[in-house]
Amino acid sequence: MPTLTDNLRLDRCPHCSVANPNLFKKAQLETVNAALTQRRYWAIYQCATCGSLVSAWSFGQNADVVQHFPNSLSVDDDIPERPKAFLKQAQESLNAPAGAVMLAASAVDSMLKIRGYTDGSLYSRIEKASKDHVLTSEMTPWAHAVRLDANDQRHADNAAALPTIEDAQKVLAFAMALGEYLFVLPSRIARGIGGDPPK
Repeated sequence: MPTLTDNLRLDRCPHCSVANPNLFKKAQLETVNAALTQRRYWAIYQCATCGSLVSAWSFGQNADVVQHFPNSLSVDDDIPERPKAFLKQAQESLNAPAGAVMLAASAVDSMLKIRGYTDGSLYSRIEKASKDHVLTSEMTPWAHAVRLDANDQRHADNAAALPTIEDAQKVLAFAMALGEYLFVLPSRIARGIGGDPPK
């Protein structure tokens, strides 16, 4: 459990995912609720790697942090093991965006294969999943964009710009959303009505 001190000790930066980030305090303040019964101590930290800010609060100076913002992303347990591993690795390598993009695309590919789309290229699997309405019409161009971004990196296309952390975050966001749509939401619905999640 991190404490509200001069450095916030997290395993990874919630923005760039660098391991053991140097999150140093930039500002601090106190707040109190309207009834004057709950005082909170806040600190704003900057990541020395990506420059992004993280806020955290506790009930006292140098006390255990209750929450920090943004929270680090987590991969839902309802996502099957292989795409889940790719998603986790993509999260952990956001500070190496080209690798993160390829890992996120591998997660998309793996999810489609688990849903039965195993034949042909990733392009044809995306198209077939779209035709079968496994992917919505809005998801299909996004899935192709992820595929093309990963192709640029896999084939070291000299004409393509290297991805930024922001580019990798967008690709990862789609892969995470696809996992939610294909696996997490159906599992929650099945549990809610007492059935078995779809395979």
